[in-house]
Amino acid sequence: MRLVYLTTGTGSFYCGSCMRDNALVLALRKRGHDALLVPMYLPLTLDEESAAAGTPVFYGGINAYLQQISPLFRKTPRWLDKLFDSPSALASAGKRAGMTRASELGPMTLSMLKGEEGNQKKELERLVEWLASEKPDWVILSNALLLGMGRRIREATGAKIACTLQGEDGFLHALGKPYSEQCWQLVGERGSEFDALIPVSRYHSDLMQKRAMLPAEKLHVVYNGIDLAGYTVRSSPPKDLTLGYLARMYEPKGLGTLIEAFLLLAPRLPQLKLAVAGAQVGYDPTYVAQLTQKLTAAGLAQRVSWHPNISRDEKIRFLQSLTALSVPATYGESFGLYVIEALAAGVPVVQPRHGGFPEILAQTGGGVLYHPLTPTALADALETLLSDPQAAFELGAQGQKAVFEKFSVDAMAEGVEKVLN
Repeated sequence: MRLVYLTTGTGSFYCGSCMRDNALVLALRKRGHDALLVPMYLPLTLDEESAAAGTPVFYGGINAYLQQISPLFRKTPRWLDKLFDSPSALASAGKRAGMTRASELGPMTLSMLKGEEGNQKKELERLVEWLASEKPDWVILSNALLLGMGRRIREATGAKIACTLQGEDGFLHALGKPYSEQCWQLVGERGSEFDALIPVSRYHSDLMQKRAMLPAEKLHVVYNGIDLAGYTVRSSPPKDLTLGYLARMYEPKGLGTLIEAFLLLAPRLPQLKLAVAGAQVGYDPTYVAQLTQKLTAAGLAQRVSWHPNISRDEKIRFLQSLTALSVPATYGESFGLYVIEALAAGVPVVQPRHGGFPEILAQTGGGVLYHPLTPTALADALETLLSDPQAAFELGAQGQKAVFEKFSVDAMAEGVEKVLN
């Protein structure tokens, strides 16, 4: 099959969704498909072979923004638009990626979901003209915020259209009134026109179906998978007792909750260290500085290490140094890619009993769930696991076996392939 996969780039930092989409397209190629990855808004930032090499960026972030705020830029000639889509201009815009809050993006999100009726119509027409020349059998969109493009893509190309559903609910909720409800309505209307919708967990499938009134027969769950190259089987627990965190360093992922739990745990486990890794963009350094001040005031700053914006190889080494990992997200994660990344390294996880975590841990057996969602409950669950490193090691080994069997990128590609067939 000739497949074109549209994904949103960050321009400046590693993004789990980008990495996941890139790995999926590369795996689909290995399965014999003519698959192409196309970046939206900003270039992709990857630390592995790019499936988007040689393809242009569509809906360039600067042009899309200017067309939103001014009717003038909805009529400018292509030669002028090209200046804003230049690599240098997009690189500059990428440095500010992550500094805009969801609550500020209501009008633009609504416009994007309106597709051919939105302010970015010129960008959509440029995209569908290019897609028509590529003659795809399927065009797959990375997330529901792109659903507005589907109608014109089908009209212009004759291709079937699919969309991955992964984590859009939190963003849509954060838009606030009146944009949140209007956008949810469009997600339901536009999504119902698609040939297939591919949520990354049963939890997220049920949520999106109920919230957006999506047709159940078009929803096909395919779990996320990761490239397992570089992950090795542990022979024994790590030397140091280290609790880890691997996600964007900001409040919604629960970093503050983990710091509070660590403050409670530190006197109970004097040898315990905390290692924090993940993307740090926009206002995140300010948030991290506030947490560091709190640790310093408690005399614990020396027991915490920070590892922002690490590469894939650095991430694997980081995970291999951990005794356990916890990302106590404050919202219902659709999946939580970091869970299977940790388990792939043989590291057990301690996660909140909400979102997709109960489902993923039921599939892997590689972790512990806690409730209620408080720092005290998290600290108690972590203490039980960390107090017995050998038991934690065995739990991680169980999870690693399940990830290698069920959550590889090849398993994900096979699942997507079955949906498209």
